[in-house]
Amino acid sequence: MGLFGPSKREVWEQLCRETQATYVKGGFIKTAKVEYKYGLWLIVLDEYTVSTGKSSATYTRIRAPFIPREHFQFHIYRKGVFSGIAKAFGAQDIATGDELFDEMYIVKSDDDWQVRRLLDDEVLRVRLLAQKSFSLHNRPQGFFLSPVKLPPGAEQLEFQIGGVIRDAARLKELFTIFALVLDGLCKMNAITNEGVAVEY
Repeated sequence: MGLFGPSKREVWEQLCRETQATYVKGGFIKTAKVEYKYGLWLIVLDEYTVSTGKSSATYTRIRAPFIPREHFQFHIYRKGVFSGIAKAFGAQDIATGDELFDEMYIVKSDDDWQVRRLLDDEVLRVRLLAQKSFSLHNRPQGFFLSPVKLPPGAEQLEFQIGGVIRDAARLKELFTIFALVLDGLCKMNAITNEGVAVEY
């Protein structure tokens, strides 16, 4: 226990004990991470920092590679300072039919019907509504689209939360949300349940 509460490692090790995940130490280049096997998927939790010149911002991130059955891209994020500007410039905002969810979130996709099917899960919507801010999207293969080299035909699901989370219970909840999204995409037949070998 540090002066300002538990360290990242302490929280992540607690998370691993409670979820049967694996803590992976960081090194000179790679950062520490938590790996969680869910079915045949490998879910990875880590943190990363983005520098913007005079300041920087740290994000908590959960990722998993998957094999898509069809082309289907989506991006779901909490409305904020820039969401109104994005809409003004023609960014697509898809209504889900849930008034509260549509009031709080921006939903973009190249397939309105499929993303509505994904968000038709009331349990998933309620859990997402409990999050203060997040970005959930899938990234196709490509140097500028995915910072990780994926196997041919693979894509990546990514869930980002602003800030550093030092609460094992909340991290478990984020894992649960992420698993619900993977399950939903699989039930929709949008992705397979196959595992993909990627070195994060």
